[in-house]
Amino acid sequence: MTLPTTNATAENRPLIIALTGTLSLAVAMGIGRFAFTPLMPMMLHDQLLDLASASWLASANYVGYLLGALLCSLQPTLWAKRGWSPLPSPLMVRGGLALTCVFTAMMAIDEPAAWPWLRFLAGLVTAVAFVFTSSWCLGHLSRLKSPAAGGIVYAGPGVGIAISGLLASLMVQLEWHSHHGWLAFGLLAAVLTAIVWPAYGHPDAELALASGSKETISTSGSVTEKVALTIAYGFAGFGYIITATFLPVIARTALPDSAWPDLFWPLLGIGVAIGALIASRIPTRIDQRLLLVGCYLMQASGIALSNLIPTLSGFAIGSVLVGLPFTAITFFAVQVGRRLHPQAPSAIIGLLSASFGLCQIGGPPLAALLIAHAPSTATGFSWSLDVAASTLVVGAGIYYWMVKAFPAEQASAAFSSKRS
Repeated sequence: MTLPTTNATAENRPLIIALTGTLSLAVAMGIGRFAFTPLMPMMLHDQLLDLASASWLASANYVGYLLGALLCSLQPTLWAKRGWSPLPSPLMVRGGLALTCVFTAMMAIDEPAAWPWLRFLAGLVTAVAFVFTSSWCLGHLSRLKSPAAGGIVYAGPGVGIAISGLLASLMVQLEWHSHHGWLAFGLLAAVLTAIVWPAYGHPDAELALASGSKETISTSGSVTEKVALTIAYGFAGFGYIITATFLPVIARTALPDSAWPDLFWPLLGIGVAIGALIASRIPTRIDQRLLLVGCYLMQASGIALSNLIPTLSGFAIGSVLVGLPFTAITFFAVQVGRRLHPQAPSAIIGLLSASFGLCQIGGPPLAALLIAHAPSTATGFSWSLDVAASTLVVGAGIYYWMVKAFPAEQASAAFSSKRS
C-alpha cells in the first residue's frame, strides 16, 4: 500500500499530502519519540531499568531531539555560508524516518550501555523528520490554499501513540519481553515508512513559498514576539513531558490492582489525534495565540485532574484533556512562527522545536529528583505534576500578553505587506 500522490487530482491532493504527514509523524513522534513510554513498564518488570535510569534514558532521547532541532534551525545559515543549497525536505524526511526504524528496532539488543546512545540518536533523527515533514506538508498545503488541513498532519503523533500504546497493552497481556516490543515497534515503523516513502518524490514547496518574501521581519516588536513565542512554546515542552514519559507508571502506582493503567496512554493518543482534527476545523480568522492560551490551560487542567483525583475516572478524563491540545499546540505555534518568519519556515520550526526540546529535557530528571526526596513514589510524582501544570499556566500567560502587546490586526497587516 502506498499513498498515490503522483496521480492525485487537484481535489484530493491536499488530503493525500496531509495523510502523508500524518503517517510520517506517527512514525517519527508516535513511535520514534514515544515508544519508550508504553514499553517502560515492561522494561521495569523485566528488571532492565529502575525509575532513575529510566528517567535518564528518556532524557537522552530529548537531548537528541534538541540537537536535531538545532541542526534543522541552523542548516539554512550554515549551508548558505558555504555556498551550498539546503538539503531538500523529502531527502531529510526519508532519512529521518528510515533511521527512526533502525534505532527503534536496535533497542532490542541486550546491551544496556548502548541504549542511551540509541535513544539519543532516535531523538535526533525524529527531530529532523518532524521539522522537515512539517515544512514540506505545510508548504504544499499553503500553496494549495488548504492550510487548515495541516491539523490532519498533526494527528500523526496521536495515531502513533494510540497504536503503539494498544500494542504494548496487548504485549503485557501476552507477557512479552520488552525486547520483543522494541522489535515489533521497529517493524511497525518500517511498514508505515514504506507507505509514505513514494510521496516524498515531489519538489519542496517551502522554497517556492518563501520566494515571495523578499524582506525579513526586523522590527523590535516582531523580534520580541518571536522570542516570546519561543519561550512559551518551550514551556509546553516541559509541561507535558512528565505525563508523556511516566503516565503508565504513574497510573500503576496510583492504581496497583487495576487492569486499566496501560490503557490511559493510548487513550491520550486518541485524544491527540481528535484534537488535531478539531484544530484543523477551527476558522483561521481566530487569533491562534488565543487558541494557544486555551490549549495550555486545558492541558494544565488535565494534569491537575489526574494528580488531584488519582482514580480511574480522574486518569481517564485527565488523559483526554492532556491529549486533546497536545499537537494542536504544535499546529498553532508553528503557524504563528511561519507568519513571523516566512522567509525560512524550516528555520523557525527548528528553533521552536529546539526550545521545546531543551525544556523537556529537564522533566524526567526533575521527577527522579523529587521522587528520591519525597516520602513516597506517588508523592514525588505528584510534586512533579504540580510543577508541570504550573509551567503551562505561565505559558498561557505569555500568549495572553502577546495578544495584548501585538494585536492580531497589526500582525496580519505586517505579514501581508511582507508577502506582497
